[in-house]
Amino acid sequence: MHFKVTIFCFLLISIVAQSQIKHGLRDDSGRHIIPRGFVVNTNDGKGEVFFNSDDYMRMVRMGANTQVIRLELGKLSNFPGGKLEPNYLVKLDSLVTLGKNAGMNTVFKMTVYGVDKFIWEEFWLNKKGEYATYIDAWQVIWNRYSKESSVLGYDVVNEPRKLTMDITYSDLTKKYLIPLYQQIIDESQKINPNKKILIQSIFMNKGEGIDNNQYAEITAPINRKNVIFAPHIYQNKIDFIKPVMDRFDNESDMLNAPILIGEWGFPTFATTDTLIEGNLGQLKYRELYIRTAEVFDRMGVGSIKAWFLGNRTMQHFLPGGPSTWSIFSDSTDVGTVERKYITDVIARPFPQTIAGDIESFLFNHATRTLNLKIKSANSKGLSKIFVGANRHYPDGFSVIINEDLVVFYNPLKNVGLETFKSPDYFNANNIIWDAQAQKLIVLKWPKDNQINTIKIVPGLRNFNK
Repeated sequence: MHFKVTIFCFLLISIVAQSQIKHGLRDDSGRHIIPRGFVVNTNDGKGEVFFNSDDYMRMVRMGANTQVIRLELGKLSNFPGGKLEPNYLVKLDSLVTLGKNAGMNTVFKMTVYGVDKFIWEEFWLNKKGEYATYIDAWQVIWNRYSKESSVLGYDVVNEPRKLTMDITYSDLTKKYLIPLYQQIIDESQKINPNKKILIQSIFMNKGEGIDNNQYAEITAPINRKNVIFAPHIYQNKIDFIKPVMDRFDNESDMLNAPILIGEWGFPTFATTDTLIEGNLGQLKYRELYIRTAEVFDRMGVGSIKAWFLGNRTMQHFLPGGPSTWSIFSDSTDVGTVERKYITDVIARPFPQTIAGDIESFLFNHATRTLNLKIKSANSKGLSKIFVGANRHYPDGFSVIINEDLVVFYNPLKNVGLETFKSPDYFNANNIIWDAQAQKLIVLKWPKDNQINTIKIVPGLRNFNK
């Protein structure tokens, strides 16, 4: 399925009372899509990582509709120490197929791992044709997946650096980064013009962050189509989450590109799994993740969480001790023991695919309530809302649409959705519960080409009494 990158402009409240969120993507039918999912690594510090169809179904049951596969430059390029490895391409094929079979789209992200050395200062100067060598590596991927509809696009330069260059971040961005992006986009679109290009900003040197944000501001436009702004946010100070996202929002406007958060979630420490309270405790992490999720949802941005991995390795660069982005705590390549103090926030209910326009949505973690407002367009097809009832509504849930349609799910009866009330003009059988994927399928909305308000709440509201 191809997607159209669309950015929606807010209208002044004095002119209109409603306006759809400006982020998200559109598919070929014009449905509003919110991408969510995980970074999928092909290896970790101890070797290769292998996934199977059960792992992908676990992702789906955590709300994933998109995967971001991390590419290794050393297995795709002729940089020193690197070479194209055919078996690696076969592995990538398998990951794309696993995602496609699970109903997920794929984004590829290029990392500079696997080469003997990658010196950013030399790369930017391009004295040995480094750009061409880098683009050659991408062309392998572009050619291989140009006709694969489930491949959404390419995150072309992961966390570019300045390091020791005697140049400002602004000048580095304008003189080197933006022209490189333009060159990559132009070459990519010769092969697959409908694919999306995800871009990031310069990753600032340690201690040079602004507002606790380590990513330099992009202040110059790229002036290319099919671009998605994919910043990372690893914020550990709650008061800076919204200001950082507001800055990203301004950059998005300037770039004319919707936001898809390419990575997020401050890493957890080895001590966090056993420490409930305190600075590095689970309660703090839950609060931090909830606040981040709320800001994301109010803006309507998609988000990709690092990493869908077990805890086989740890990072050692933060003062709090060994840390990891892995969402599982068991010491295997692909884990099963969730860090639920973060995974329950990651796997929160949200509208995945809406036939029409998403006006607003927000999941309240305290009340376990999803509030959603859409302007429907039934002619565009079905809609999907991820619920995650297995973790958020083990006692069942009720769906209230426009106050006059109420359906509910009782996990004890295992008969699908039941109807408490429905207006005469609408058949409640248009709302279907997919227990395996943990999502609602809406074949059509009660009010077509109008505003529909949807609320999902815990419990059965005494409907059986």
